[in-house]
Amino acid sequence: MAAVMTAILAFSSCGGKHIQVDRIWDENYSAFPSIVKFNGKYYVSFREASSHVFDENGNADGRARILVSRNGRKWEPVALIEKKGTDLRDPKLSVTPDGRLMLTMGGSVYENRELVSFHPQVSFSSDGVHFSDAEPVRFDSSITDEREWIWRLTWNEGVGYGVTYGGHFALVKTEDGLNYETVTELDLDRANFPGESTIRFSPDGRMFMMVRCDSGDCLGRWGVSEAPYTGWKWTDMDMHLGGPDFIILDDGKVVAGSRYYFPRGKCRTMLLTGNLDGDFEERYLLPSGGDTSYPGLIEVGDEIWMVYYSCHETADGGSHGTIYDYDPDAEKAPRASIYLARIPKALL
Repeated sequence: MAAVMTAILAFSSCGGKHIQVDRIWDENYSAFPSIVKFNGKYYVSFREASSHVFDENGNADGRARILVSRNGRKWEPVALIEKKGTDLRDPKLSVTPDGRLMLTMGGSVYENRELVSFHPQVSFSSDGVHFSDAEPVRFDSSITDEREWIWRLTWNEGVGYGVTYGGHFALVKTEDGLNYETVTELDLDRANFPGESTIRFSPDGRMFMMVRCDSGDCLGRWGVSEAPYTGWKWTDMDMHLGGPDFIILDDGKVVAGSRYYFPRGKCRTMLLTGNLDGDFEERYLLPSGGDTSYPGLIEVGDEIWMVYYSCHETADGGSHGTIYDYDPDAEKAPRASIYLARIPKALL
């Protein structure tokens, strides 16, 4: 299935500028995407399932779908990764130092609709077509909990870094993508339930982190640390994050994306710009609604590409701009689709 399906406009929150957004996949309930360039092609991964969590029989049937494109316009499915008895969630792509495409996923196990465990799973591909079976990562002896999740992995100078949360909230590292050791337990208040975290590096080697918090004040946290990344300075952000991602441009500007929470449970997907001090402003409100966001960002020439998901359109492409009250327990949840926005840097 080729997946260029429809084009819509995103409007700036600070003026009349607009950009084009393409709906690139519209099968089942597709969510939590990421994007990367590998061997001259673009790859997008996401969870494809019956709904946000359960199907009509109470099973969580999440699997990792991967699309490929040469130009970002025409997309084709290239792989579908499944693991019996495990809900594969939030599949995030990265490229390993030895030149393999890597998929980092959450692996959730349910019994009678109750979550009993979750553990990071990984899969690898040398050619972008054939992927290894999903297998669990191995932590060092400092992490023993049965509920851990490495939400996104970032490679820098031959080492992959991620944040595991659930039983712990710790910075971990790997050299092979499969075996992980703890760098440090991160010193954020666990009462705020810090979780989904994205790591990026500045040219001078500093590590930056954007963290979602879901309790207490629910404000996101912006962190910075110098090597060996054991001492952190944290700044409170002025918004509740959801599935955050960001990239650092050569001029030091930070481009970020996140779920944006409006009153009365309304959610949209937002693009933000900021700086390395953690000061951000809203720039673009993307066509979105209901269960939405979890963007993935890459820099492509003079553009920023952002992939995300949303429930704001029906399967046949109608109802542009409709905002749903999303109920994850509803028997018939609206379809979730995958979108790609191309933002000229000149507009940021």
